[in-house]
Amino acid sequence: MESLESTDPLPLPRYTVGLTYNLKKGIKSDVEDIEAEYDSIDTVQAIKKALENLNCRVELLEADSDILKRIYDAKVDIVFNIAEGTYGRGREAQIPAILDFLKIPFTGSDETSLCISLDKALSKRILSTYGVKTPRYQLLYNSRPRIDKNLKYPLIVKPNAEGSSKGISDFAIVHDKNELDLLLEKDFKIYGGPMLVEEYIQGREFTVAIAGNDKNSVVFPPMEIRYKNSGQKYNIYSYKVKKNYKKYIDYLCPAPLDAKTETRLTEISKKIYDVLECRDFARIDFRMSEDDEIYFIEINPLPGLTPGYSDYPMIAEFNGVEYGTVIKMILNSALARYGMQPVE
Repeated sequence: MESLESTDPLPLPRYTVGLTYNLKKGIKSDVEDIEAEYDSIDTVQAIKKALENLNCRVELLEADSDILKRIYDAKVDIVFNIAEGTYGRGREAQIPAILDFLKIPFTGSDETSLCISLDKALSKRILSTYGVKTPRYQLLYNSRPRIDKNLKYPLIVKPNAEGSSKGISDFAIVHDKNELDLLLEKDFKIYGGPMLVEEYIQGREFTVAIAGNDKNSVVFPPMEIRYKNSGQKYNIYSYKVKKNYKKYIDYLCPAPLDAKTETRLTEISKKIYDVLECRDFARIDFRMSEDDEIYFIEINPLPGLTPGYSDYPMIAEFNGVEYGTVIKMILNSALARYGMQPVE
């Protein structure tokens, strides 16, 4: 008697997708945030699962010294890139530059946009020519600088080319030259590269997520980052706050804004995204002063995608877009750019 079980072959994977990433290694260090930008294996597996649910075969490609061989061996159709790179101001551009050189399609912004965006001072300089308001700032190259007399204290101090709140401690606000010199001496020893000092904007804090490209892009309603300790004089989205967000902050999304202000914030976000030629997805941070001026703080065109933790998927979830759909949106945006068929 013949078996009644179906003999239909399983559908072939639509695409072979390479997933490039840098992993936290648990490095022992006195610097708490030394691996802040890197991803955990749980995040990598979450993205892998979401891609497999889209009928893709996934090749894991850790972006270490063997990455070229891994890419050659994997024979991928497209790369889903979340790699932060390993060293230097242009580290986020390392994997995209390799992929562009090899003419392999990949998700996210290209090497030029990533380089410009990671350099906070450079991105501010470019955006200011397009009328985007940013706090007054100065880029410093040593711990005993001559400070621009137009800068008004309090100032916030941060590494110029780091992400994930790396280098932004609870003591990043300084009130005078003596405090600034002491903090700069400490930060230069730890982080090495140029430091950005900018005027601290007292007021509300927002972050805006964007997905897609050109006329098909979507600007999600802004999310407000509201600090639970309302009596604290200065609130900053520091590494410690991000790491323990449930203790220190509430996320409000959509942010409680009047329609005019929300429209202004989303329009500025789209303008920044387009000017810096970002692709597929990005997240942009703002401060709104007590007199309702909107100030661009920084952009992350390679935002974290840790489910239940990173701001980008959190904003999407607040707006009814579950994690698997976020990954699908990013992948399909990239596929469309390369003239490839979308996944269902």
